[in-house]
Amino acid sequence: MRPRLLLASLGSLIAFGCLGALDTGTALPDSTSPNAIEYASFSSQALGGPVHYSVSLPPSYYAHSTTRYPVIYFLHGLPAGPNAYKGIGWVVDALRRSGHEAIVIGAQGARHGDTDPEWLNWGSGREWEKAVARELVSVVDSRYRTIASREGRVLIGISAGGYGAALIGYHHPGIFSVFQSWSGYFEPTTPDGSKTLDLGSDQRNKHANLHRLAPNLRKRLGKYLNSTYFSFFIGTRDSFLADNRQLNGELGKYDVPHAKFKTYQGEHSMALWKEHATAWIARALSLAASPG
Repeated sequence: MRPRLLLASLGSLIAFGCLGALDTGTALPDSTSPNAIEYASFSSQALGGPVHYSVSLPPSYYAHSTTRYPVIYFLHGLPAGPNAYKGIGWVVDALRRSGHEAIVIGAQGARHGDTDPEWLNWGSGREWEKAVARELVSVVDSRYRTIASREGRVLIGISAGGYGAALIGYHHPGIFSVFQSWSGYFEPTTPDGSKTLDLGSDQRNKHANLHRLAPNLRKRLGKYLNSTYFSFFIGTRDSFLADNRQLNGELGKYDVPHAKFKTYQGEHSMALWKEHATAWIARALSLAASPG
């Protein structure tokens, strides 16, 4: 089974195991359970309708009425069903073990009839990147006590979500200061992961391809060059290993700072991500702003 198709099955199982009622209003109701995962939505212009997200607030959120927290935005793998955004329980567990406190947001990256949009902007009513980087961030900052600046935002994704995190992070350095790809890839692919997608023009293909963007990343980062932190890891038996090694070489060749790469023994699997999630979340939050 190709890695991308494996993620569809994993996403369904994770989402099925999550509990909570969908909130189609604005802010979440008060809760005293530090591990609670609840769901909310907002009206998206980018996607032409309602978009959902999951949220977990840190243990001290309701004990301290003025403290603001960093936010981890989590991007799930693709292809996936419309409820894959609910599967953040294991991320929350890893965060708790890290000893850090943050708000965790699970972004919706698929819906009925659009199961593999690759976290990209495709045109009117299908602008997934904009929905995450612009709309979701704005909604979360308005509803919760966040550190509402790039220093307080971390973007993490697995598999296709890792591709999304890398691309959105480098496309929007003024919004996210820390982003990580876990077993991701760096050019948009077909659902089985075997072919690169043609987005219709050379300009759009280049914009969606980290390998082709690498020579200009220093210029793209601009004033954020020395305060942007990208890191990525992958298993040694993952079919995307060569793609990751290629990007690592390109980032070094073009002297893109604060880009770290690591390999681990393992496959494209939830077991690998769970094994390393706590350490990588701790690293991400050590580079982000602290609660205060």
